[in-house]
Amino acid sequence: MHSVKSGIFIMPFHHPSKELAQCHDEDMELAIRADELGVEEFWVGEHHTLSWEPIVSPEMFLAAVFRQTKQMRMGPAPILVNMHNPAQVANRLAFLDHFSHGRLELAFGFGGAPSDFEMYGQDPKDMQSRMAEAIDMILKIWTSDPPYSFEGKHWTVKLESVDEELGFGNPPKPLQQPYPPICVPVSSRGSGSVKAAAKLGFALFSHSIIPADVLKDQWATYEAAALEAGNPADRSTWKIARTIFLADTTEEAETRARTNSIETAYTHLTTAIQRGPGLGIMKQDLSMSDSEVDMDYFMGEQIIAGDVDTALDRLLRLWEDLGPFGAIDVMSFDWDDGDDRKAWLHSMELFNKELLPRFNKAVGAEVTMA
Repeated sequence: MHSVKSGIFIMPFHHPSKELAQCHDEDMELAIRADELGVEEFWVGEHHTLSWEPIVSPEMFLAAVFRQTKQMRMGPAPILVNMHNPAQVANRLAFLDHFSHGRLELAFGFGGAPSDFEMYGQDPKDMQSRMAEAIDMILKIWTSDPPYSFEGKHWTVKLESVDEELGFGNPPKPLQQPYPPICVPVSSRGSGSVKAAAKLGFALFSHSIIPADVLKDQWATYEAAALEAGNPADRSTWKIARTIFLADTTEEAETRARTNSIETAYTHLTTAIQRGPGLGIMKQDLSMSDSEVDMDYFMGEQIIAGDVDTALDRLLRLWEDLGPFGAIDVMSFDWDDGDDRKAWLHSMELFNKELLPRFNKAVGAEVTMA
């Protein structure tokens, strides 16, 4: 059994009062340190109008990180394919795959910020069809040779001006053939995105804000859809995002998690989700009232805060509840000051040097030491 991989996911999340350059510098520092610790994958979100999540082009950020790291695989989570011309996405990502020397990972999604849709003149009702059409065209561009013409409801991609002698009509193909590994982020029960991922043979990337029963529902949905499509449902490809904060004592970890950017992030996300799709996706039991979806609930369900022993017990219970999975992608948020920065970096070190090797050994997986 292969070892469970370590990963980090940044939305990114920063307080709007912080200078953007400082936010990006801190995200860069986090990524470089993660590579030094042996973190295996690193994910960066894309948003265009959100002051709390200020990376509008994860590809640009990742390009800078690729050249300052040695081994970590990285990708956008997700690239908002509904927002961009499929030919632009295909060409940019193929370029980035070569630029990274084949360390690129991909997540395709459609986003959910109403202000992003408004800025680009898109109807949120079209997001699923735009995503499906964009993915279809991107894969065709990567696996076809021009001349071709792909016509859809939202886009037409045509390349018929081919001149082999002059090198015209030759868009780049990815370095990883036929293309980099692709996953789909999911955050709800019975998700259509889960079914689409299974049918396309893409991996599942489950969100950190959802409880264990939703995670179980997602895998069951994925497994059934994959079986129907004739695709393997390989648990070793399942990525699960969790908010994990470690310290030398459980008391310190819990105190920090209740007062640092974890608390700020969950309060902010709860408010945003309540105004949008509703808090059902965050609830372990749909009969819970919205007022029960508070920090006490999150600390017992979605957030793992403690010393290594406490966190190991929580992770093993999650494994027992869900069955095997392939990667734990730890959410990383903002740090407030120098002391908080040290605490976040120490938490990351404890996870990769102590917690994950012990977890892998406990579940009978191969243990890889960073």
